[in-house]
Amino acid sequence: MSRSARLVPACASVLLALALSACTSGGVQGTPGGSGVRDPYFPKAGNGGYDVAHYALRLSYDPDAEHLSGTAAVTARATQNLSAFDLDLKGLDVEEVTVEGEKARWNRSGQELTVRPGDELDKGETFEVRVRYSGTPQTITDPDGSEEGWLPTESGAVGLGEPTGSMAWFPGSHHPSDKASYDIAVTVPEGLRAVSNGELTGETTSKGRTTFTWRTAEPMASHVATLAVGDYDIRRSTAGDLPVYTALAPGQAKASGKALARLPEVMEWAEYNFGPYPFSSTGAIVGGEHDAGYALETQNRPFFPGAPDTGLLVHELAHQWFGNSVTPRTWRDMWLNEGFATYAEWLWEEDEGGDSAQETFDALYDHGEDRFEDLWSFPPAKPTSAADISDEGPIYQRAAMVVHKIRQTVGDDTFYDIVQGWTAAHRHGNADTGDFTAYVEKQAPDEDFDAIWAQWLYGEGKPEHR
Repeated sequence: MSRSARLVPACASVLLALALSACTSGGVQGTPGGSGVRDPYFPKAGNGGYDVAHYALRLSYDPDAEHLSGTAAVTARATQNLSAFDLDLKGLDVEEVTVEGEKARWNRSGQELTVRPGDELDKGETFEVRVRYSGTPQTITDPDGSEEGWLPTESGAVGLGEPTGSMAWFPGSHHPSDKASYDIAVTVPEGLRAVSNGELTGETTSKGRTTFTWRTAEPMASHVATLAVGDYDIRRSTAGDLPVYTALAPGQAKASGKALARLPEVMEWAEYNFGPYPFSSTGAIVGGEHDAGYALETQNRPFFPGAPDTGLLVHELAHQWFGNSVTPRTWRDMWLNEGFATYAEWLWEEDEGGDSAQETFDALYDHGEDRFEDLWSFPPAKPTSAADISDEGPIYQRAAMVVHKIRQTVGDDTFYDIVQGWTAAHRHGNADTGDFTAYVEKQAPDEDFDAIWAQWLYGEGKPEHR
C-alpha cells in the first residue's frame, strides 16, 4: 500500500475505525508455530506453538501389500496464538485434515505437514487435529547409517523410532521433549498379532481381520513408541504385581528362554537400585534376528532383534527409568540415557559376582580404546554431530565412566540416594545435562565435581587422571 494515502472524510474515518475494531476484537492475531524445536542435532524434529497431550491412532496394515492406512487424532494445547502449525510426517499420502471437526487447509514440504485451521487457535486452547492418511511407510536411514522408521519383517513389520523414525507411520510432534499418552488400535489379517506399548485393552476378530487395542496412560516420547505386526507367540506372566506381556517371533522362544526367565528378577533388582518402576506393565518384543540392527528401549516392552542375553535385557529395562521416564530434553543429552543403562550392566555384573564396576572402569581406562576406537574421540555431553549421538565409546562407555566417577566421589549411600532421587524428581518428565549436574551438586554440596564435569563430561580427549 502507498504511504501517501488520500484524505478520508471525518465520518468515514470513524466508520473505518469501528470496522477495524470489530475485525480485531478477538485479540492478538495468531502466527504460525515453528517447524521444529531447534534441537541441536535435529532442528526440524518436533514442532513449536503447541504441546501434545494425547495420540489416538486407528491403523490398518496389510503386510502382503506393505500398505498402511490410518487416522491420527492428536489432542494438543496451543502455547501461542496460532494461525498455522506443523506436524512431522515422512512419506505417506495425506487424504484429509480437520481441526476441531472442521476441514483445514494443509500442504507438505519434506517431513513437515503444515495445517491451517479455518479459525485461529488461541493461546491455552485445547484442540484436536485429525489426519487421515495411507501408503507404504518408509524405512529411514539415520545419519549414523542405521535404519529405523518402518521395517518390513518376514511376517509383518516393526516400527522403531529413535531418533525420528516414528514420523514414518504417524503424524505428530516427534521430539523427546513433547511426551503424550497414547491409544493405538491396529487391524491386521487374522492370525497375526499387533503388539504395541502399554496394556492390551481389546482384541476382536471380524471378517478375517483382528483389531488389537493398546493404551499407554503414562507420558511417552514418540521415539520409544512401537508397533510390531507379525506371527508372534504371546506369553503372559507377572513380575511381582506387574503384568508381563512378551511377544516372541517364530524360532525365538527357546533361545530367549534363559534371559527372559530372569526378567522378574531383573525388575526387582532395578527397583531396589533405581526406585519404583515408572510404568504399569513390562515385557519384551523379540523379533527375528534380521528384523533390525539393534535393540531399542521401546516403552514398557523393549524390542530385541533375536534373543537377548541377560546383560542386554538389564540395559534395555534400565532405560525404562533412564530415557523413557526421565527423558532427555534434547538429543544432546543422550549420554544420560546410555550412560546410566550401561552402568546398570556394570552394577548387575558386580552384584552377580563378576567384575566390580571399579574393575570395569579401570579396564576401560587402561585398554578401552582397543575395544572402542572412538572412546576418547569426543566428550559424552558434546557429540560431534547427529551421526555421533549413539556412538558406543563416548555415549555409552565413557558416559558410564562419568557415572562411576560420581559414585567414587560421594560413596555408595549418597550415590544411590542421588540415583533414586533423580528418577523421582524427573519421573515422566524431561531433563538435560545441566539439570543433572545441578542435581548432583545439590545432593552432595560438600563435594567438588568440577574436575569430573571438566575432564570426563565435557573435556576433550582422555582424562589425565582416573
